[in-house]
Amino acid sequence: MLRAKTYEATFAPEYFITMDIQNILRELNIQPTNPGVMIGTEAFGSGPVIESISPVDGSVIASLTSATGDEYERVIQAAHAAFVEWRSVPAPKRGEVVRQFGDALREKKDALGALVSYEMGKSLQEGLGEVQEMIDICDFAVGLSRQLYGMTTHSERPEHRMFEQYHPLGVVGIISAFNFPVAVWAWNTALAWICGDSCVWKPSEKSALCSIACQHIWNEVAEANGVPAALSCVVNGYANIGEKISTDKRIPLVSATGSTRMGKAVGEKVGGRLGRALLELGGNNAIIITPDADLNMVVPAAVFGAVGTCGQRCTSTRRLIIHRSIYDQVKNVLANAYKQLSIGNPLDQSNHVGPLTDQDAVQMYLNALQAVEDQGGTFVVKGGKLDGPGYESGCYVSPSIAEAGNDLAIVQHETFAPLLFIMPYDELDEAIAMQNGVAQGLSSAIMTNNVREAEAFLCASGSDCGIANINIGTSGAEIGGAFGGEKETGGGRESGSDAWKAYMRRQTNTVNYGRTLPLAQGIKFDLS
Repeated sequence: MLRAKTYEATFAPEYFITMDIQNILRELNIQPTNPGVMIGTEAFGSGPVIESISPVDGSVIASLTSATGDEYERVIQAAHAAFVEWRSVPAPKRGEVVRQFGDALREKKDALGALVSYEMGKSLQEGLGEVQEMIDICDFAVGLSRQLYGMTTHSERPEHRMFEQYHPLGVVGIISAFNFPVAVWAWNTALAWICGDSCVWKPSEKSALCSIACQHIWNEVAEANGVPAALSCVVNGYANIGEKISTDKRIPLVSATGSTRMGKAVGEKVGGRLGRALLELGGNNAIIITPDADLNMVVPAAVFGAVGTCGQRCTSTRRLIIHRSIYDQVKNVLANAYKQLSIGNPLDQSNHVGPLTDQDAVQMYLNALQAVEDQGGTFVVKGGKLDGPGYESGCYVSPSIAEAGNDLAIVQHETFAPLLFIMPYDELDEAIAMQNGVAQGLSSAIMTNNVREAEAFLCASGSDCGIANINIGTSGAEIGGAFGGEKETGGGRESGSDAWKAYMRRQTNTVNYGRTLPLAQGIKFDLS
């Protein structure tokens, strides 16, 4: 049964940091104006200028140039040449280079994490955590470099041996989103490098400076090891660059992270040329809260899941499905916790919630709040845009909790903002059906101490998501497990487990070590 009736926010900061952003930029080799196209250390770009504007204070951090069509062509040619050289390097030696890249990230963790926070708007702890994910995936990839296993199987023919092996695939195109401006790139790149591939990265124009910082860090490692710097290429630009990557037959794999709308466009173009698409798209994630849940665990999981990164994670908690017997209790405790949230500069670790990424995101949030009312929902906590001292960028909002049925159009839609819907259920089967009753299938969770409920949630008729958790929230994942989802989430898998297979081509081999030529299935073909 529930074991807590009150809850006080305990997100106390470990320390307070006042950032000198100019020193951070200098440490990461960011200039006031930066070429936005990089082939290793070769930097250029003559396309339209992209300004990086911080949602923290509205300042222009720096600018960079985007790529033209001809410049994109130079990048692809260089990346392919790097792949041809790199694929012949033994995988453990590739792993040594990735190990050193991880160490370089450790040295730059504070600076890069602060840039992530300042450019994107997530809290400093989340920015540092994102760089830690980069370090962790490098560590994972180093071990993987000695474990790119194939398999051996028995042939039906005498004196024959059959086995499977994996070979490097080629140039990997990476299209990343603004909300994780460095980690998702690293998830793909560290594994692709281990597998013998080169990478071309088209970052979001909303967090473009982070890509330049990452490239500078890589360049030092590449130069120290004498490996092709063009194993990592950055092509900043707009949707036209993403379209070029999607339609380019020289890129056998395109890994795209973003909205379902974007993913459908990428998948259609890549599929049209029979390429591979690794898609990590939207989520409409729910936590089921049963009468056997521990509220001391429920509340921080739900609150962080809903307001962390200001609701701009693909794994953010969008829905709470609460047993009717405890519905009012949970609602009241959540409302009390929301009143204690501190909203402001994310570099100040006394704040729980930072800004949305830009003013367009704020307007989409306000439109969603209006849609809740228009469609018959009611607010437990109604948020909105914040004005006044500390909120001059126009990107700060307060989070909302709304009561609404699972079938409302706004509930079915992924609002990329801190809007949480709560709804009651009576039977667990009903709750699981509600959890599954959305177009997306990324992350899910159940909070319960009842083993039968937990196992029912994990069985074949339980959660239909790629991630299903017991007694933890929907937001966040460890790099050791494959990350991704089903349905309109795209079906891709990144990061841990056997996700490396997406970056390689699979080959079945048969060796005849005898002196005759028997055919499979007993077929006879006699030319005498």
